[in-house]
Amino acid sequence: MSSLLLRNARVGLRGPIRNVLICDGVVAAVTTEEPPAEESADVQGGTLLPGLWDAHVHMTQWAQTRRRVDLSAARSAREAAGLAAAHSGFTVGYGFRDGLWPDTPDKALLDAVAPGREIALFSNDLHTAWLSSAALAAVGVPGHPTGVLRERECFAAMAALPSPPERELDRWVAEATTAAAARGVVGVLDFEFADNVTDWSRRVREQRVDVRVACSIPKDRLEEAVGRGLRTGDPVAGSGGLLEVGPVKMFVDGSLNTRTAYCDDPYPGTEARGLLETPPDELRATMELAFEHGVRPAVHAIGDLATGIALDAFEQVGCPGRIEHAQLVRSADFARFARAGLVAGVQPAHAPDDRDVAERHWPGRTHRAFAYAALFAAGAALELGSDAPVAPLDPWDGMAAAVARTDDERPPWHPEQAVPLPAVLAAAARGRHRVRPGEPADLMITATDPSDVAPGALRDMEVVGTLLGGRWTYRRPG
Repeated sequence: MSSLLLRNARVGLRGPIRNVLICDGVVAAVTTEEPPAEESADVQGGTLLPGLWDAHVHMTQWAQTRRRVDLSAARSAREAAGLAAAHSGFTVGYGFRDGLWPDTPDKALLDAVAPGREIALFSNDLHTAWLSSAALAAVGVPGHPTGVLRERECFAAMAALPSPPERELDRWVAEATTAAAARGVVGVLDFEFADNVTDWSRRVREQRVDVRVACSIPKDRLEEAVGRGLRTGDPVAGSGGLLEVGPVKMFVDGSLNTRTAYCDDPYPGTEARGLLETPPDELRATMELAFEHGVRPAVHAIGDLATGIALDAFEQVGCPGRIEHAQLVRSADFARFARAGLVAGVQPAHAPDDRDVAERHWPGRTHRAFAYAALFAAGAALELGSDAPVAPLDPWDGMAAAVARTDDERPPWHPEQAVPLPAVLAAAARGRHRVRPGEPADLMITATDPSDVAPGALRDMEVVGTLLGGRWTYRRPG
């Protein structure tokens, strides 16, 4: 039996100093005694908390984005094109936000600054691709009139990009899990558009993976997953307990920055209300099929009309599952999130990131946008994610945004929607509120008690150790 004793740990926010015994990957005791153990570590008053989960990531895209051209600072299409042109070869950029740009992306602009070059640029929300003529040809859509691809066309172009060799990409993904562990992360829910069960099974065989992974199922692979007998929550055989089957992902609408979020009110200056990706009848039928075979749905819904459609479907089908994003919610719909078995998967870092574009495109409605306090007060079960690479895979960034409602020198945006730190920590830890005997030793140790720092300073929280099933996945040097 393996055992580890953590000595002098502050257990929980402003909690008592205790010794914590871990045996065979499980918290065995929280005590003032000093029981014998094979290994002992003095954490010197560091705060011991449940480890963090990022409940919405795209791991392969995040691993690649860490190596792509950063366009987040671009304030115009011309500026973004110039940043891309400064590189050589097949250039892939990420992170542009055209919702506030004074000019319009077009392939002609990329062709002018880098003639003949293959350039593929992706928006921060992953719902828009902007390609040069050469890149359009490379991904199989030559002759596209503008080179700007949205929603499904964007996703198809992303999938058609030249990819590094499988083993190299797996190594990048594994490295990303190690980086996440250094921020206290013990698990992720991966919404990559891929056969995630197969891909992650290969990775845990061949790489060191430092987090647990819930492997989602794309909608177009649902029937295949049913045929394989995959059921949400089941462990994946041969993964050493690291992998479980996740939910099936389906879309009701698009995104705010792309102006394809499906809303009750039209976007200013237009008659467009966004894009309905999946009609209600089709959504309900897919959810019924999934539920019948033990697969829970995870429904992407950003606009208030889309969120209402998702809530209707859950009530009609009567199944548990998730609504992802819920960025704009009708006032009357908050209470509907309290239904048993429904999780609201939200990404608080998007609130300060998108405050300006929300003010422009959702005028008069921002009091119910990114409204996490209203969801919490209504009894919603919240789980926090980053949507990496839309935001960095760092739960502390999201937690700071949820508590502070700003990430710059400006005053908090709709401070009435701030969520208390204890609730935020639980939402970032898959619902775990405290360290208790009998639970998995998926834990983190912070140098400072998070309740003793200013909300914005949570982004800089120092993690001194992370344990996954009692195994150190990160330990501060020195």
